[in-house]
Amino acid sequence: MKLISWNVNGLRACVTKGFADYFNSADADIFAIQETKLQPGQIDLAFSGYDCYMNSAEKKGYSGTMVFTRLHPIAEFTNFDAWRALCPEIDIPHGFESEGRILTLEFSDFYFIDVYVPNSQRELTRLEYRMQWEDLFRRFLIALNSHKPVIVCGDMNVAHKEIDLKNPKSNRKNAGFTDEERGKMTELLSAGFTDSFRHLYPDRADAYSWWSYMGNAREKNVGWRIDYFITSESLKNKIKDAFISPEIFGSDHCPVGLEIDI
Repeated sequence: MKLISWNVNGLRACVTKGFADYFNSADADIFAIQETKLQPGQIDLAFSGYDCYMNSAEKKGYSGTMVFTRLHPIAEFTNFDAWRALCPEIDIPHGFESEGRILTLEFSDFYFIDVYVPNSQRELTRLEYRMQWEDLFRRFLIALNSHKPVIVCGDMNVAHKEIDLKNPKSNRKNAGFTDEERGKMTELLSAGFTDSFRHLYPDRADAYSWWSYMGNAREKNVGWRIDYFITSESLKNKIKDAFISPEIFGSDHCPVGLEIDI
């Protein structure tokens, strides 16, 4: 099974930059998108053989997730609703579910979760919110993983290790590379999950999925690896390949992918 994830930084804009050509050439079984910046009905985009699911932010032109899939899910859930299906007593504040950041598809053998993790923003103005969101999301994944294995993909807005960005020393206290954000990723992986790319390629450097639009960063490959496929540990031996596709343009992120036998 081939899976693709891409933060498109606005799907309507990306469509004008060759999105459909890449989608068709990728030939993925599941294709997940983040930062769609869409409300329902704002785009007419369909691909033969694929069903489409989406979760939009309440705020127009902001955030949002979408999944195209050839596989037919048992159920679709937005936000933390897949958790509620298992634990109806869960009480989650509305502020953590208003931005369209989580889309979950349940299949017979696994959950597929498309996520767009909140950015801590400049001056770390949203770091506290981010930490609370991370704790909720980790508990959510643990709950689903207790029921069946999970595959999580998306823009997780953190470079976990120094190898995951070009300039770790100068970015130590910047959003996406704070000790707090990196610590939350460590907590997640320690709770029974595997970073598929680092599982296969623990020492591969200069492998990035996001570049600033400033300073010709992409041309110089001054980037960050902040887009992931994370699986339950029970699936790690089924991982066949994990890849990053920096040759694909259309966004400040590039697609990342996973091939897995499941």
